[in-house]
Amino acid sequence: MANTIALRKQYSTLLDEIYKLASLTAVLDGPNELVKEGANANEILIPKMSMQGLANYNKQTGYVAGDITLEYETKKCTYDRGRMFTIDAVDNIETAGVAFGRLSSEFLRTKVVPELDAYRLAGYASIAGVTTVAAALDSGKNALAALRTARSKIENAEANLATCYLFINPTVLGMIEDLDTTASKKAIEGFAGIVKVPEGRFYSKIDLTASGDGGFKKNAAGKAINFMIVDKQTAIQYQKHTVSKIINPDQNQDADAWKYGYRTVGIVEAYDNKKDGIYVHTAAE
Repeated sequence: MANTIALRKQYSTLLDEIYKLASLTAVLDGPNELVKEGANANEILIPKMSMQGLANYNKQTGYVAGDITLEYETKKCTYDRGRMFTIDAVDNIETAGVAFGRLSSEFLRTKVVPELDAYRLAGYASIAGVTTVAAALDSGKNALAALRTARSKIENAEANLATCYLFINPTVLGMIEDLDTTASKKAIEGFAGIVKVPEGRFYSKIDLTASGDGGFKKNAAGKAINFMIVDKQTAIQYQKHTVSKIINPDQNQDADAWKYGYRTVGIVEAYDNKKDGIYVHTAAE
């Protein structure tokens, strides 16, 4: 049992590392060290800080007293997915672990991460109150004008461009870069990062497949996204990857095989008073 618990922790750490390297949207993850586990497996407690503004200083009475409050808000994870893997019995748990490690690494890179990226980007695009513009970008000139409008909107909302990430379709970015002008170069400067998102992960709405082969697909009402700007200070994004169950062949009642249960839960939201930090530009149709 002790070996199994240690392996679960080891695998969970490994999966976290693979996820961070492979995911396009991991740059928006919040500081996990400040997050607490909720009463249920699909709940997390996120910190919310409130403070008062400046007041006048008085020479006789000095400073006006103020408070800084740190509270934790319970959030139910809207993303809760998993899969049970079966690996034929081998000589020992170490050999089985190597097999699972290779399997889970490939699974995370090719199945989990693309779905998670698509879910998050569609999630931000679907938040009520977020600025969304739909228009065809059929030239570099139009793409540049659209991006400059988006930048102006974000900056006028007092979002710090240095904490904003530009997620953009590679074709749209290429049209802007091909202009090769001072204006086109300045338009993509100043962001915390520029992330090229393949079109297969970049829709305003998606559907998650509940069973069978799993995965995701574009929702019938979804539109292709040309680009999206997200201020990290706006995003409420947390993810947890766990190997929640390991069953050895002796315990397995179904087959002479190891069974590994993988589960990932997460949340994608925006702070109510910071929604101006998200800007979405989609295709016209």
